[in-house]
Amino acid sequence: MASSNVTGSNVNASTTAAPDAGAPAQAMTMRALLVRGMLVGIAGAALALVVAWIYGEPQVGAAISFEEAHAGHAGHEPEVVSRAVQKSAGLITAVGFYGVAIGGIFAIAFAFAYGRLGALHARATAALVALLGFAAVEGVPFLKYPATPPAVGNPDTIGSRTALYFGMVAIGIATVVGAVIVCRRLVPRFGTWNAVTLSAVAFALVNAVLFQVTPKPDAIPEHFPAETLWDFRIASLGMQAVLWATLGLLFGWLTERSVRK
Repeated sequence: MASSNVTGSNVNASTTAAPDAGAPAQAMTMRALLVRGMLVGIAGAALALVVAWIYGEPQVGAAISFEEAHAGHAGHEPEVVSRAVQKSAGLITAVGFYGVAIGGIFAIAFAFAYGRLGALHARATAALVALLGFAAVEGVPFLKYPATPPAVGNPDTIGSRTALYFGMVAIGIATVVGAVIVCRRLVPRFGTWNAVTLSAVAFALVNAVLFQVTPKPDAIPEHFPAETLWDFRIASLGMQAVLWATLGLLFGWLTERSVRK
């Protein structure tokens, strides 16, 4: 696999196909794409960390202060990991590994999509894959189960909430992939614009129905500051947006630059 070349519709061991016909084979090998994806994922994670430190961490601190203030006489369990470590080395490690993982998955998705989404060059393909990936992995789950600060929610339901969230991620991926497949099949009959519009409407309707039948998210504790909750959720969404935007723009630019070098 490491020595094969990504082409428009398959992985070929000799040459790359349109839209970048004649480009050096080395630039589009799966190994090169994976390494590039993980490196770009690290770059995206670094930018996401800046968003987390500026906008997210203050809201986490406010949520923890709220929890401690309302703990009453029940006391507060000692921290296994100090707050200073959590927002420095802990956050860097978690976001870094996440960026590498998402970058590698993104590279695989790009390799599969390249040449299958119309006559798009590497940069446009990467941007479209990033947009679809953000919608599937972050957009759909966020609309149903938006992020909440660590101190919010019943600790006894962490397992069930985690399962519901990842279930919604799976639904997001499945509905996005389904919308792309439907769009491709409608293009010859209805044209690109109409096919995209019909697929987007179908995607929205299917997810609206699924939102109704899936369990509701945990209730927010009474008197929890609405502004803190809102700001945390926006910061969480912003982190993901920065990461996926970096993947789409930087990965596409580097890949197109490599095949045309």
